[in-house]
Amino acid sequence: MDPIIIIGTGLAGYSVAREFRKHDTETPVILITRDDGASYYKPDISEAHAKEKTANDLVQKTAEEMAEMLDATVRTHEQVEAIDREAHQVQLASETLTYSKLVLAWGADPIVLNLAGDAADQVHKVNNLMDYRVFRDHLAAGSRVAILGAGLIGCEFANDLIQHGYKVSVADPAGWPLAQLVPEAAGEAVKTALAHAGVDWHLGHAATGVHHGDDERYHVTLDDDSRINADVVLSAVGLKAGIELAEAAGLEVDRGIVVDRTLVTSDPDIYALGDCAEVAGHWRPYVGPLMQCARTLGKTLAAGADDEPGQVKYPTLPIIIKTHVCPVIVYPPVDKHGEWQIESDGTAVEGRFVDSHGQLQGFVLTDEATNKRRDYIKEAPALLA
Repeated sequence: MDPIIIIGTGLAGYSVAREFRKHDTETPVILITRDDGASYYKPDISEAHAKEKTANDLVQKTAEEMAEMLDATVRTHEQVEAIDREAHQVQLASETLTYSKLVLAWGADPIVLNLAGDAADQVHKVNNLMDYRVFRDHLAAGSRVAILGAGLIGCEFANDLIQHGYKVSVADPAGWPLAQLVPEAAGEAVKTALAHAGVDWHLGHAATGVHHGDDERYHVTLDDDSRINADVVLSAVGLKAGIELAEAAGLEVDRGIVVDRTLVTSDPDIYALGDCAEVAGHWRPYVGPLMQCARTLGKTLAAGADDEPGQVKYPTLPIIIKTHVCPVIVYPPVDKHGEWQIESDGTAVEGRFVDSHGQLQGFVLTDEATNKRRDYIKEAPALLA
């Protein structure tokens, strides 16, 4: 019996394997990963200090423990070099494996800035636990940290670091934090709260270079010729779905690997989920949608040939941003034709995105206004009903 092969052992890969095993305990499963295969909850990384955890503390189970729990083979430090769809095979560096079904769960890659300077190659990018170990190893007590990017990850790291004794500067070409997710009023609330906590903002300006300074610090230059001095530089400008290997195999791709609501790709024996997948036109690289997909796909992989595959549903799944000095809950508008209606009281912002009929299509809540989240979740429409 050819195995089900899952490429990736992040939250997506392990979750779909776990869900599959609830329905099928016999079919062999192989998981392949480029890293050490440790199981951890990725969102914990950007608040590790708040949880008083080191990188090693974030490990929930080793690859060996996951293999035993799932009755699966976990192949660590292996790179898949090619997918042969006709032969139903994946090519590793030294071996070819044959699959019955293939699941692509390898996630997304950090966007890399085109930076000048003799220290550009020493900018950290944290997209997994191995990256985070390296980043933490470079943090000394009281380090000055320059964060490039004021999106979700940049703001969460700024919050975590500033609350634990580091000096933090954040640069972003946008005019306010979280600009791709929230309206200006909500972004300003986060900016104000983090500034009060000690974050030094450089908004409206993009980083252009990172250089070694004579003071043994890095000098981050911005597009207005100003400079941030730092001991550590972290790039957090966003993610892009990992599509290259799928595209090379001839699968349909767009913002992510294109799948329908059954999570099947343009090849009937290959599925995708998580940060690498674009589900029914939606690329949502967040935990809530991922877990919905894992539950649906686990059942589908275990179903018989004559069974109808399940279709994933995305209920109202807001994004929780862990800026604890000013927490944010945002549900990006389902229908983007409309306008924001804002009420604010200091850093407590209540934003409603309504369509031309006055119907709620999305919302944002900050600080104390997050206490109203249940009411908004009940009122807002599902993304995929």
